[in-house]
Amino acid sequence: MNWKYSEDLIREPAAIGQARANSHELGIEAVSPAVGAQLAVLAAASNASAIVEIGTGAGVSALWLFTGAPSATITSIDIELENQQIARAAFIDAGVPANRFRLITGKARDVLPRMNENSYDLVLVDADPEAVIEYVEHGLRLVRRGGTVLVPHALWRDRVADPAQRDDTVSDFRSLLSELSKSSAVLIALSPAGDGLLQITKIGD
Repeated sequence: MNWKYSEDLIREPAAIGQARANSHELGIEAVSPAVGAQLAVLAAASNASAIVEIGTGAGVSALWLFTGAPSATITSIDIELENQQIARAAFIDAGVPANRFRLITGKARDVLPRMNENSYDLVLVDADPEAVIEYVEHGLRLVRRGGTVLVPHALWRDRVADPAQRDDTVSDFRSLLSELSKSSAVLIALSPAGDGLLQITKIGD
């Protein structure tokens, strides 16, 4: 009941609604409206100016980030060129200037090592759940101290909290949460919105 209420509370702008419809057509699981709204709040609260997105999709997450930080520049990585072309059109239709986004087509594990460390305010990790641990490690390298790595789907379809579920993806998310909770270099919070939004703020090296 609380979950549905929090989702129904959000009224998505038309541009995001269209991007969500495009996501459905492409078979992409976009962040839920409540998670999107949290992304916007976090982008605004952190006054983010430089953002990395791992997993462009059809542009839903980036449009929410731009809602909170309209002056930010987003570098978005995705292996699917078609998805990025659709996302680009969504950004332009939403009035996002072309110099505010940079789309890199390629494998994130090849692109991320070449990016500058301690240079970004936010990193959104929303691709290849089987590589989530690797991507979060890269994200924490890329964000400045005080920057935040955001991981949607961190409760993975409500399976992470169920001890009977033990597939590899669930195990990876559990391992990630367990290790981060022990680290003195980060602060973490796990929101139950959507199917979980993990927030990891870097406070040390």
